[in-house]
Parts: sequence; C-alpha cells; structure tokens
Amino acid sequence: MKQIPVSLLTLVAGVVIAFVSLWVGQNHHLLPEQASAQAPLVDGFFNVMVTIATALFIVVQGAILIFAIKYRKPKDDDSDGLPIEGNFSLEIFWTAIPALIVIVLGIYSVEVYRAMGGFDPAGYEMIAHHHGGSSQMAKMPGSAIAAPLIADSESITSEVAVPPVEKKYGIGATPEEEGKAASLVVDVTAMQYAWIFNYPDSGVTSGELHVPIGKDVLLNISAVDVIHSFWVPQFRLKQDAIPGQPTQLRFVAIKEGEFPIVCTELCGSYHGGMRAVAVVETPEKFDSWVKENLVAQQQESTQTVATNPADLPTSEFLAPYAKEMGIDAHSLTHLHPGAIVSSMSN
Repeated sequence: MKQIPVSLLTLVAGVVIAFVSLWVGQNHHLLPEQASAQAPLVDGFFNVMVTIATALFIVVQGAILIFAIKYRKPKDDDSDGLPIEGNFSLEIFWTAIPALIVIVLGIYSVEVYRAMGGFDPAGYEMIAHHHGGSSQMAKMPGSAIAAPLIADSESITSEVAVPPVEKKYGIGATPEEEGKAASLVVDVTAMQYAWIFNYPDSGVTSGELHVPIGKDVLLNISAVDVIHSFWVPQFRLKQDAIPGQPTQLRFVAIKEGEFPIVCTELCGSYHGGMRAVAVVETPEKFDSWVKENLVAQQQESTQTVATNPADLPTSEFLAPYAKEMGIDAHSLTHLHPGAIVSSMSN
C-alpha cells in the first residue's frame, strides 16, 4: 500500500482545523445577548480570539497526543532517547507565528476601541503665547503641568489664555457621532453600595437606569468614596467610577428589556450586593416613566400624590357618606362647618 505523503496529510489537517476553529469561534455561546450598538464590535473581536485559541489548542494538544502514541516507549525498552539538540528553523517559526498573532490582535483591538468611541475623550486644551505677541495653540494630552514644559522648550511664556478644558476618560462618541450632542445625558453616581442615576434635563433621580431604545445615551460617571466599576454585560461596556476623576460611557441600546448593572471593582464588604438594573424601553414608555417620576418626586406631595382631606370643602369631604346618612348632595352645600363638626363630635 502506497504511503500518503506527509504534505497532503498536513494540508488536510490544516483545512479541518481551520473549519473546526471557525465554527467554534462563531458558535461558542460564551457571551450574553447583544443589547447595544457597541456589542457586535466587541463580540467580533472576541470571536476572532476564540477562533485563534481553538486552532492553537487543537494543534498543540493534537501534536502531544500524536507524539505520545507514535513515539511511546516500547515494552522492556530501558534505553535512553535520541539526543535531539533542537531545530533553529522550527524555533523561529513557533516564535514568529505568536508574535504575528499578537500584532494583528493588537491592531484589531485598537480599531475596535476607536470605532466604539474610545479615542473621543481624554486630554486638555490650552493656549500658550510667544514673547513676540503672536499666539500658538497647543492641544496636549495630560495635565496642565505640560504647559510650562512646552513653554521652556520653545522659549515662550507659559501664560494660559483660557482655563484648561477637562475632558472625561472612557468611551465617548463614535467617529460618526463625534462632535454631536447625545440624545440623553445621565449623571451616574457610585457609592458604597449603590448606583444613583440623575437625569439633569428633567430633574428625575432614580435607583434604576432607564434609557430609550435606539437613542444616543451619555453616562457621566463619578464616585463619592472609593473606586467602583460600572458594567452591563449585555452592553459589552465597562468603565471605572473614580473619586475626583469624571469618566463617561456613551452607547446606543438596541434591545428592549432589563439588564443587570454590576460593580466589578472590589469596593468593600458588600461589594457583591452593589447591583442595579438598566431598563431599555420604547421612547413612549421612557417619556411616561419620566412623567410618573416627576409627579412622584415633586415637593408638594399633598397636592400631587394624594389629596389631604383637611383641605377639601365640606360637601366634597362628606359626599362619599351622604347616601348612608340619608342626606342629598344639595343639602350638604348648605351645612355650616361648625355645625358639622359639632354633630360629628356628638
């Protein structure tokens, strides 16, 4: 029987491994449902990593298994193995392949980060002036400490013409939405051990995050005590809440439902209980929720939530009991309040 060429076996094995890896990379079911426009970007990157990891696993473990069977020690053979000192070409190969994979994944991850809006926030903007009077604007990342350094290096004064404009760190607007205002802004405050959501446009404050589906939402995140981390698995978004350093998340929800908000930064004894709910609903339901909360949070609760019986006219106060007392509504309007009080006390 003619032996099958090793090159052909290698080709067939490579094709099979490629198909298996691609299938596993697209059907691993390791991630929850996608509920934001940013989620497919993260999932695509994750699927590529799973595909590569599956292929490497099959190759490495398959080689170990084949070598363990083919080159296993024969029975009653106590001799030493062959003195193999290495293969320089093979070492170059298995070093170059992982290096190439890491470089490709690094470039891909930067592109995903850019597409999600990760390059929109961060940095300060400041102005420095020449001695001669002409001005030069320098946009720099980092803090205002950099202004004197630039001034010294270019023989210019470090006079700041305008206050530094602080920009928040996190996920900002996508390249398509950059420069545009978000449809909804929510101020998120983290504290041990709760999340507080404030809607500055309406004044509503809630323990739940409500957002309309399909709208561009901006979360301004801050912490009042220690570092927390805002994470919604279905949104594929996570951002630290840092005391004294504002951060942000900008996203578009694409699926209705309730999704858990989890703190993923160990923040104290009850860290595990620091959870909330993100509710994605239609714009109509969201507007209704805002109106209901505006009513519930008004200061004059006696006028909005319930009616104080003491503030009602006499006829309206006794109207529910008129039938049982045998008095018609017309008669109630002519009763003197003092007489009613006297009769009720008797």
